[in-house]
Amino acid sequence: MEPAAHLQPLASDHAVGRLPGLKEPRLLKGSDQRLWLLWLEQRPQERGRTTALIRPFADSATKPVELTPAPINLRSRVHDYGGGVLTAAIENGQLLLVWIAAGCLWQQRWHLPDSSGGAAAKTEPQRLTLPGEWDLADGLLDLRRRRWLGIREMAGRDQLVQVSLDSSDQEPQLLHQPADFAGYAVLSADGGQLAWVEWQQPAMPWDSSRVWWSPLSETGELAAPSSLAGGDATAVFQPQWLPDGRLLVAEDSSGWWNLMLQQPGVTTWDRPWPMAAETAMPQWIYGMSTTAWDGEHLLAAVCSEGRWQLKRLRLNGCIETVNQPFDDLAGLAALEGRAVAVASNSRTGAGLLELDLRQQAAEPWIHTSAVPAVLAPAAISVAEPIWFAGHNGQRTHAWYYPPSDGSSGAAPLLVKSHSGPTAMARRGLSLAIQYWTSRGWGVVDVNYGGSTGFGRAYRERLNGGWGVVDVSDCAAAAQALITAGRAHPERIAIEGGSAGGFTTLAALCFTDVFRAGACRYAVCDLTAMAMDTHRFEARYLDTLVGAWPEDRARYDERSPLQHADRIRCPVLFFQGLQDKVVPPEQTERMAAALRANGVPVEVRLFEQEGHGFRDSAVQIQVLEETEAFFRERLGI
Repeated sequence: MEPAAHLQPLASDHAVGRLPGLKEPRLLKGSDQRLWLLWLEQRPQERGRTTALIRPFADSATKPVELTPAPINLRSRVHDYGGGVLTAAIENGQLLLVWIAAGCLWQQRWHLPDSSGGAAAKTEPQRLTLPGEWDLADGLLDLRRRRWLGIREMAGRDQLVQVSLDSSDQEPQLLHQPADFAGYAVLSADGGQLAWVEWQQPAMPWDSSRVWWSPLSETGELAAPSSLAGGDATAVFQPQWLPDGRLLVAEDSSGWWNLMLQQPGVTTWDRPWPMAAETAMPQWIYGMSTTAWDGEHLLAAVCSEGRWQLKRLRLNGCIETVNQPFDDLAGLAALEGRAVAVASNSRTGAGLLELDLRQQAAEPWIHTSAVPAVLAPAAISVAEPIWFAGHNGQRTHAWYYPPSDGSSGAAPLLVKSHSGPTAMARRGLSLAIQYWTSRGWGVVDVNYGGSTGFGRAYRERLNGGWGVVDVSDCAAAAQALITAGRAHPERIAIEGGSAGGFTTLAALCFTDVFRAGACRYAVCDLTAMAMDTHRFEARYLDTLVGAWPEDRARYDERSPLQHADRIRCPVLFFQGLQDKVVPPEQTERMAAALRANGVPVEVRLFEQEGHGFRDSAVQIQVLEETEAFFRERLGI
């Protein structure tokens, strides 16, 4: 094998812009008893277009059939982050698809692919709803009543609505008016009960949310909606009905997102699987799933100290680990002893993991990566967990990736501050990170206080502390690696997007650790964000910073724009001009303030991009220019 020192740097067009985002896999059973795997792909080569594909389960040799070819783009704009854009069912031997595109709800029927992989549309796409001053998302099919149930965001509120499958160009009909936000509705197996989640500002759904429930009348009206669980200091996630009528939900009153069950007709909840681990994640988008019923057992993706495992949870309280090698899992679904998830680990890129849980084989799984491997095993920098003393000396976690180019000693270090900020640095193979390590950089991806995956107390470290706790933790991670002799103190850069961009700018303002920074669609001014952002995050800063406008002084104290004179190192900005979450004006003002102070600044604007860059050409440009900027400015 070639020595590590001779390995070639990873090309940018292999690192980003090629990997489709795999989302919302699910399993369907055909009338011939065959199982089908249906999933979504977001394709950067097609400017972020999302499409649906299908193939037989556990048959990666068969070419998938694209069900929603261009120009169809499956996308929801509810809460601006969307998700939950496709529902599907097998009805009368045909595949029924209902999707959201161009602001409308559509349906189409397909003959299932035959044994040769061919398929044929049974009908042309039919538009079920008219375009209007609203957005739709997060639907389910109630075939018994011939309708789609989902969320409509309109006039500053969420609504639970229904749309008939037997009419065209209609307006969604109101079923239930929540106080504020809602979603994640699920229908019981007998069609007689509906459960869903609601939350109200200023809380985000991972701060405080409730499970609601109602019996359904024969014609489908909600007979008596009421709150079942959750509360002011408790967050719930993914309600799910078991076949026997029990309701399952994750909630975190114990300090961890654990699962609990409610028996039909009983107001108390059973908690058969207590653990110091998480079985949920922040509900930024619709369509997420960490639990599934496989026909006999409950499956759960469980996160402990930043690693995900797949567990089988028996109803008697026993917990068993499912043998499979991946520790980054999402989008879990199951049916009749089979399961699927989007999975990766430090050596394998994201792909579809298909498991046959009925087998006794040592490896009852197959994994199909979204793109072919581009790195030899020897060229991969494997994530190492590090724990260090973060803000106020608290034990804090990060993933460290050493240089993979054969260099040793104190290397240039890139500190990554993830977005959210209530997200997490995950361990799955990131070719964007490998791009840096193949060029002699070390990379530390910090799970600063506020990150998910480490319990509610860890997540709440950031409450009232955004711009302080996260900044301190990112600086402490870099300092720990400097002290260990693994990072060069004069060659420390930091980068992040959105909330991570805010952390990046605040770290440049309020610490002296970093020598350059780059940010994508960064929050620059907390006051401006409190006064001008989208509805979903309109009150998020009440928790992260303080009550608005009562605590305005705190907003000013932490806003990078108000302290631009404290930044003395070079900064590179990337901004989409269609961004509704962080308006471009914030980036323009921040860059102007830095230029006025004589700080080297570069700005790249993208006409067609919003909050998050979808186009492969843009992704490649951002990666290449960030590395070139740091290399030049740090004298590497």
